[in-house]
Amino acid sequence: MQFFNQEDIYNLNKIFRINLINSCSGFKSANLLGTISEEGVTNVAVFSSVTHLGSSPPTLGFILRPTTVPRNTHKNIKDLGYFTINHIWEDVIEDAHHTSAKYPDEISEFEMTDLEPEFKGNFKAPFVKGAPVQMSMKFIEEIYVPSNDVMLIVSQIQELYIEDKLLEEDGLINLSKGNVATINGLDTYAIPKFKKQLTYQRPKEFKI
Repeated sequence: MQFFNQEDIYNLNKIFRINLINSCSGFKSANLLGTISEEGVTNVAVFSSVTHLGSSPPTLGFILRPTTVPRNTHKNIKDLGYFTINHIWEDVIEDAHHTSAKYPDEISEFEMTDLEPEFKGNFKAPFVKGAPVQMSMKFIEEIYVPSNDVMLIVSQIQELYIEDKLLEEDGLINLSKGNVATINGLDTYAIPKFKKQLTYQRPKEFKI
């Protein structure tokens, strides 16, 4: 088994260290965040840090790197207050990954890929057409984490769209039925398959 202590990690080649630490936490969510600017320019960007924060109210969060360089997604969310989260699925992995490229404000990543924006109801931010799970989100707050110079963006689910075949009777969204992708590290994608759903666990009888 390979071993790295903290000194080893700091002394690693930068690219090796980035890949190592980004993948050691395990598989991560693979999502496209859809936003729109005040000027009406759509934006879509891949994020691997979206995570569940709470169910009541239904709250999700994601990590954003420092805003010392232009971050169109962050600016659009702060300006408009709303955005969308869309699960990446197998057919769009390459286009989804390309949204990590840095384009000027006036260029929409939708136009540079085969991804299509989709507007639903009165919600201003674009969804990604065809995504098996789509969520409209309302920005709530951002929390600065000084130890790593990042921000936790907190938002609440306003609307939730799920492909019929994915939703189980108990409320589980069976992502494997939609070939939903996951991210290993920074740039490696996988399609996980359903293995087993277990029941709520209670302590076994034991003697003290």
